[in-house]
Amino acid sequence: MSVVEIANLTKRYGSVLAVNDVTLSLEQDIIHGLLGRNGAGKTTLMQLLTGQDFASSGSISVFGAPPVENARVLQNICFIKESQKYPEDFRAKHVFTNAPLFFENWDSAFAEQLVAEFRLPLNRRIKKLSRGQLSSLGVIVGLASRAPLTFFDEPYLGLDAVARQLFYDRLLEDFAEHPRTVILSTHLIDEVQNLLQHVIVIDEGRILVDSDAEELRGSATTVAGTARAVDAFTLGRTVLSRQGLGALAQATLSRLSDEDRAAAAAAGLDITPVSLQQLVVSLSETAQAASAHSGTSAQLGTSTTSTQREK
Repeated sequence: MSVVEIANLTKRYGSVLAVNDVTLSLEQDIIHGLLGRNGAGKTTLMQLLTGQDFASSGSISVFGAPPVENARVLQNICFIKESQKYPEDFRAKHVFTNAPLFFENWDSAFAEQLVAEFRLPLNRRIKKLSRGQLSSLGVIVGLASRAPLTFFDEPYLGLDAVARQLFYDRLLEDFAEHPRTVILSTHLIDEVQNLLQHVIVIDEGRILVDSDAEELRGSATTVAGTARAVDAFTLGRTVLSRQGLGALAQATLSRLSDEDRAAAAAAGLDITPVSLQQLVVSLSETAQAASAHSGTSAQLGTSTTSTQREK
């Protein structure tokens, strides 16, 4: 069952197209990864889904209704951001005291366990917390809320590697016992790829990938060797990206069959699987190049038309 349905969703900020004609659905009780570069449109999309901003056009349905100013919908959502704001006079303990008022499924015992594990100083004022401590506060709220729909918009960036791994471990453990719909937004793709069941890749406001994570992991391969051999092998195949250095080159291709792999090996090419991070980078670079080419073509067309008019 889908908890989120989006159709032809667009959001503009003046001349900036932050979300561009997005259509997708998010299934219930799955960990979704919302992946992409900084500025790709991840945060804007989540703000729209959590009722914190209005769409320019298109439709959003969350738990069967529009989220904006809808108490029934919003009481089932937890949205944790990197730059989470709290009242300045609050101490960390005040956040946990007030959390049950906002989250029906709040688990105080789980929150206390996480506070101890993340070593969060409860009596320190929010404005005195370090960036890492603020990140710990955010992920603790997100985990202990057990909200049916939980968004993490990179709040764990302030955590060190050990604390981030603790977050990932506790998320998986608690998700197994208390399934819910989780959206992880991040560009630390290598770290989270094994957590994800469904992957969405966004770039320049457009959805590039909307796929089951397991299918996506085996969907691309890199071949490397001499530039001549690489170019001969990739001719007629879908190339996601290509890099060259002198007489050598490598190319990332869509899924290869066993016959394709045998042909690549016979051509003296090295074959390596592509990580989710590499795949996202390749897709984003391809989309950016296509966008730049389209923009250049449009500019050339405008220039030509102007020249013809002048003549």
